[in-house]
Amino acid sequence: MSLFSQIKGSLAFLCYVINTLFWVIPILTFGIIKLIPLNWIDKVCSYVVDHCASAWISVNTLTEKLFHPVKFEVTGSNDFDKKQWYMVIANHQSWVDILVLQRLLNGKIPFLKFFLKQQLLYVPVLGLAWWALDFPFMRRYSNAKLRKNPKLKGKDIEITRKACEKFKTKPVSVMNFVEGTRINPTKHQKQDSPYQHLLKPKAGGMAFALSAMGEHINKLVNVTIYYPEKVPSFWEYLCGQTKHIKVDIQISDIPTRMRGDYINDRQFKIDFQEQLNQIWQQKDQQLTQFKQSSAIDIVKVSKSTQAKQKG
Repeated sequence: MSLFSQIKGSLAFLCYVINTLFWVIPILTFGIIKLIPLNWIDKVCSYVVDHCASAWISVNTLTEKLFHPVKFEVTGSNDFDKKQWYMVIANHQSWVDILVLQRLLNGKIPFLKFFLKQQLLYVPVLGLAWWALDFPFMRRYSNAKLRKNPKLKGKDIEITRKACEKFKTKPVSVMNFVEGTRINPTKHQKQDSPYQHLLKPKAGGMAFALSAMGEHINKLVNVTIYYPEKVPSFWEYLCGQTKHIKVDIQISDIPTRMRGDYINDRQFKIDFQEQLNQIWQQKDQQLTQFKQSSAIDIVKVSKSTQAKQKG
């Protein structure tokens, strides 16, 4: 990586920090005001913080275009409605996935609400901003800990239910990386995943959210992200090492068969997981197609370069 690229990356990072500090002030202010136990105050403040967060993402996008422009090749659906409730799912490879999703969906659908690990609440500045934006923070317990303290069982479900109750008051986009973690070769091998490019999807969080939201949420946005050169780290992305990103977006109605009691209805649990597995199989095929088309593009560029050199 050249010194010039690292300088650009540092400037981009500085712009991100300044932009974050600027917008986190009104987000936190109205987030605290929301604590006043009056429904109309909560609703008004929720709209304000979401608009501030959307502006935050818009300025970040300008920074990206200025310091590390990327060519996005987007296929699929684009029939969005900001007055609609959405469930958004995507494959997860890097922290850059979040920037990609925010850039492509910001302003087209209601502001994305991510389910986050409890530890992320303590990230300086950002943790408080995510709290003010009503991002649900999930605490996962190991089987050993659950056996030691059975009262902890179902805590995640209760957190999901409470978060989704808030989401019913106005349109929202609930984002879920159903793999649960970023993929890497070690995790892929350890999991013995049946997919070539993906980890196994975990159905619980998505099923609980759909159940808690009921008929409020009826659209599924299925996003497939592919990095032709390599999966970038956040720093590599800032330094302009990512030149091209392919994204496929599919919008569909959420069928009634994907709504039910995931905890107590064993047959529904099996059926839901099978439906999600089918979606993941199609996503794996899409990633294979992306990879093949990228390989063809590389060959074409190589031949073109060779022809120019001969000329």
